[in-house]
Formats: sequence, C-alpha cells, structure tokens
Amino acid sequence: MFEFSSLTVGTRVRVTQQMPAPEGAWTTTVEGSVQRWRQATTGAWFAHSKDDRLWLDRLEVRLDSGEITLLNLDQYSVVERV
Repeated sequence: MFEFSSLTVGTRVRVTQQMPAPEGAWTTTVEGSVQRWRQATTGAWFAHSKDDRLWLDRLEVRLDSGEITLLNLDQYSVVERV
C-alpha cells in the first residue's frame, strides 16, 4: 500500500488505474507532479460511513502538458514515485 502521507507538492508520480470491461480491463497511466492529496467525501447518502458520506482518496496531478487531473484512487490504483 502506498503511503500517501509521504507525498508532497511537486513529487513526481506515475499512477496506473484499471477499470473492469467485458473484454478484461481497461488500463490507463498518467504521470506528473503532485499538486494535492486529500480524502474527500462524495454525495453518496447510502454509504453509512463517517457523516453518512463515502470518503475517497483523491490525488490532484499536474501533467507535463500543464493540464491538472483529479484521480479518485481505489484498491486497484498503483502510485509510484518516478
């Protein structure tokens, strides 16, 4: 398991995520520098968790193109320092 508390702004990472598909799994990889990591809630009222919300790990990454992308991380996400 990746230790998110060790991430600081500017740390370069590669994140690989998978999504199930009928033919197997779709895999995507992004690489860039960390802008922010946080745990944030969704509007999921059915979660029955802290404050009746579903808490997600969210990683904000600035790509080499300058684009900023927000990744919702799950147990299948792989975060590596580059």
